[in-house]
Amino acid sequence: MDSFGRKDSRRKDSFGRKRGMCEWSELEADDRTLEAALAEGIGHRLPPFHLLSVPGISALQQRACSELWTRERRAAARIARAELDFAFPDPGARKIRLGYLSNDFQEHATAHLLVEVLEAHARADFEVFAYSFGADDGRAMRRRLAAACDRFVDVGGLDDGAAARAIHADAVDILIDLKGFTARARTGIVLLRPAPVIVNYLGYPGTMGAGVCDYLVTDRFLTPATRAGDYAEALAYMPHTYHPHGRRTPLGARPGRREAGLPEHGFVFCCFNQPYKIAPEVFDIWCRLLAQVPDSVLWLADHPRAAGNLRGEAIRRGVDARRLVFAANLPQAPHLARLQLADLMLDTAPFNAHTTASDALWAGVPVVTCPGETFASRVAGSILHAVGLGDLVAAGADDYFALAHGLAREPGRLDAVRARLAANRLATPLFDPVGYTAGLEGLYRAMAARRRAHLPPGPIGASGPSPML
Repeated sequence: MDSFGRKDSRRKDSFGRKRGMCEWSELEADDRTLEAALAEGIGHRLPPFHLLSVPGISALQQRACSELWTRERRAAARIARAELDFAFPDPGARKIRLGYLSNDFQEHATAHLLVEVLEAHARADFEVFAYSFGADDGRAMRRRLAAACDRFVDVGGLDDGAAARAIHADAVDILIDLKGFTARARTGIVLLRPAPVIVNYLGYPGTMGAGVCDYLVTDRFLTPATRAGDYAEALAYMPHTYHPHGRRTPLGARPGRREAGLPEHGFVFCCFNQPYKIAPEVFDIWCRLLAQVPDSVLWLADHPRAAGNLRGEAIRRGVDARRLVFAANLPQAPHLARLQLADLMLDTAPFNAHTTASDALWAGVPVVTCPGETFASRVAGSILHAVGLGDLVAAGADDYFALAHGLAREPGRLDAVRARLAANRLATPLFDPVGYTAGLEGLYRAMAARRRAHLPPGPIGASGPSPML
């Protein structure tokens, strides 16, 4: 029986669950099985999202996984497209019509990142449509997103074919998929190609493989031009970072440490990433930091299934489990308020912080990261470069430890970094949604121009040398 036959498929199905619970006893064996399946070309039932958090998996292997994952659906979609027979007449001189496709148009991290971009789009040149297949949670963010769009369409009750026909009927010029291979995605709509240009943007940090999207929105740090072959899409380079973040979210009053569940004194390391992103090798470094920084604590997001396992792993590394402090899930505003209590955020690898990194920086908390070669492993580095803190991007695991240790043990050094962050916060590209949107619109214009000129998708956007590690 092959690696993903009936017996081993059960093991594959539990892979993401075990990482999500920080059950690490069988990770090495699981990872070897995954690599063997990819090498043998039999990983077609392996969700590509799972590979983003596996150490040692290359961007090219991630591409192979994406293409195996969609192989049968791409074949079926070719037949369906022939029946749909979508035509795309020249739009002439009218505005470029953008269609954003997601199930996260509600109180969700993606919505918080994107809403000020939608609001900032130049209405003289663009029409903004949203196609939502997620629930209407009735909350303020949903209403704000709908108000930010010229047309907001709920396609949640439509099958893929009907949703694709609705998008095509609206004559969308560029369809932007905000989900990729994340939870509850509907790649089937994208595969039917209801618009002449399809873009992979923001929701999924990697390639969707051949035959899905035309472009991947990125930046020069995330995907240096020398690695373009790792991605099936043409690379569309933002001028600074691919990652948007607004500046209208208030921080609120910082609570007391005791109110937030923290000890009154001592250095606070934090990481609010999901537990599936925490690799044993990174946790080793975190425990070394706790051991060498007296009275320090590690503040983590509370996931009941993972918290007990992480406490056990800390004990196995000689660290008192009480030095792990787990924070309850809170809405965005009170979370940002309490986040100001942290001293330093420690990033995960190979799956970096995304929103959690930019939120930390917005709250005035420096972030230390260690990039790899994959898109997902370089996001925090991209974010730090865009706020003028590229010196917090480590050159390797040893440097990551040394950076974090030095900032924790030398208060003056940390104060200087915090002062630089405060000065840069509203003066650098990361928290400039108007400038960011202008850069994104430049990419959309170039995509539309290539389409009108009957040119295939090709690299567009920023040129010049990539930022150094």
